[in-house]
Amino acid sequence: MAEPVVPGREPAVPGRTAPVIELDRVVKVYRTGTFAVAALRGVSLSIGAGEYVAVMGPSGSGKSTLMHILGCLDVPTGGAYRLAGEDVGTMSEAALASVRNRRIGFVFQQFNLLPSLTACRNVELPLAYAGVGRAERRERALAALGRVGLADRVQHRPGELSGGQQQRVAIARALVTDPDLVLADEPTGNLDSASAGDVLDLMGELHRAGRTVVLITHDADVAATAGRTVRLRDGLVADGGLEAASEAVEGVGSR
Repeated sequence: MAEPVVPGREPAVPGRTAPVIELDRVVKVYRTGTFAVAALRGVSLSIGAGEYVAVMGPSGSGKSTLMHILGCLDVPTGGAYRLAGEDVGTMSEAALASVRNRRIGFVFQQFNLLPSLTACRNVELPLAYAGVGRAERRERALAALGRVGLADRVQHRPGELSGGQQQRVAIARALVTDPDLVLADEPTGNLDSASAGDVLDLMGELHRAGRTVVLITHDADVAATAGRTVRLRDGLVADGGLEAASEAVEGVGSR
C-alpha cells in the first residue's frame, strides 16, 4: 500500500536511502519588537545519504534561512530538524559548533576567505578549530587543495587568485574535515560562466564520491546539475500544503 501523503510533507520516494536531513514542519519566525516575519512557514523535507539536491527559489523565498537551519547556524522557531537522526533542537551551542565543524562543509557565494592567510592556511582553519596538530593540518590541507586543482597555488593569498580559484579554495576548506554533508549557498553567484562550470563539476565529483550535497540557488541551469530539485515559495516547499503551513505558523506565533 502506498504511503499516505501528509499535507505539508514531501512524499517518500521509493529507493531513497536513509535520511541525513529530516525537516518536520519547520518554522522560522524573526521578531523585532511586536513585528514578526515568518521566513519558513512549515517546511517538511527529507534528504537521503549521498543525494545531490538543489534548493531553488526566488529572492525572499526562504532559501538563506533554510541554509542556516540545515547548517546548524540557526535553530527553528517551531517544528523539528533531525540531522542523521539527532534532534538539532536539543543540542547545546557547544554541540552545534562541534556538529558544524565535524559533519558539515560550507561553501558560500562570498568565499569567506581570510585575505591575510595563504590558501593553505585558509584551508587549515577548520582543522585548527578542531585541535588537529600542525603537521597533520598542513598535510590534509595540501591534499584538499590538490583535489580541487590548486596544488600550485597553496602559498597564494586570496587577492592573488581569481574568483574561480578562490571558490575552489573555499571548497577545499569545506572538504578538509571530511564532512558527511556539503552545503553550498549560491556557490556560482559571483563567478563567470567558465569558473561556475568548474565549481559545478567539483560539486558533481563530491556527489559521486558519496557525499550528501545540498546546493542553494535561484538559477534553473545550476539547479539542473543536481539529481533532484526542491522548490521553495513564500517560505514553504512549493508542493507542500498551505493549510498545514498556516497552522504551523499560528502555533508558534501564540508562544
